[in-house]
Amino acid sequence: MLQYLLRRLLGMIPILFIVTIIVFLFVHLIPGDAARLVAGPDANKETIELVRKDLGLDKPIHEQYFTFIGNLLKGDLGTSLKTHKPVFDELAGRFIPTFWLTFWSMLWACIVGILIGIVSAVKRNKWQDYTGMLIAVVGISIPSFWLGLLLMQLFSVKLGWLPTGGLEDWRGYILPSITLGTGVAAIIARFSRSSLMDVLKEDYIRTGRAKGFAENSLVKRHAIKNAMIPVITMTGLQFGFLLGGSVVTETVFSFPGLGRLLIDAIATRDYPIIQAEILLFSVEFILINLVVDLMYGFLNPQIRYS
Repeated sequence: MLQYLLRRLLGMIPILFIVTIIVFLFVHLIPGDAARLVAGPDANKETIELVRKDLGLDKPIHEQYFTFIGNLLKGDLGTSLKTHKPVFDELAGRFIPTFWLTFWSMLWACIVGILIGIVSAVKRNKWQDYTGMLIAVVGISIPSFWLGLLLMQLFSVKLGWLPTGGLEDWRGYILPSITLGTGVAAIIARFSRSSLMDVLKEDYIRTGRAKGFAENSLVKRHAIKNAMIPVITMTGLQFGFLLGGSVVTETVFSFPGLGRLLIDAIATRDYPIIQAEILLFSVEFILINLVVDLMYGFLNPQIRYS
């Protein structure tokens, strides 16, 4: 496994190099003039040119890219054009809230989604199955921004139990995590049901039934473990997506996370922030996929890494 892990880590290098090129070109193709935004609406042409030169935006794009890569290899993500603070500090201050929001969202979504999926698969074509899949379809169909506003209206405005936004204490995570996790829980429920139903049709399950093993024992000891392998893959991708910053949810609740930071950076053409966030999202997805692959071996010892 160690050799497999080392190969995967080394394989990340060319992938990240390609990602840096795509990200750099994509960011610089965004319409608008960052120098004009930094200089302010009342700045004259000479001032804007001085700002552009100070930011290095007057250089050819390939020189800007090599400067960006050189600084990146030194661990320097640059300086925010808007706040004039190091990009690393800007991301560090927003990463922790987004991480915990994602963690709590995924935690309850996995527990509820897997339970609904298992019950629906075991009680196939019964009222439990129909009820579980109805809940899943509703969860997938509800737009997150509408659900967030609905929860805010009910629990914040009418009942006054929870804050409408921001992050003053732990209560600030509740409504955003419910909003963020609802769609994920629905997807996990449907995926778990489908995967477990396929496993329950396997020959070794039929053999166990023929030998007189109890259905609950077969499901708990044999079927669920194998059914969870594709579910873990999907869950890992969902975790990477949410950790990358749920723009809609964080905007609705004015949540101080990476998604809100990215929206603000795009609006102000803050190139260093945009580049750093997209690179961070890419690294997160690559590492999460690696962790998911390694977890396969724990669920199924027959899986070998080569």
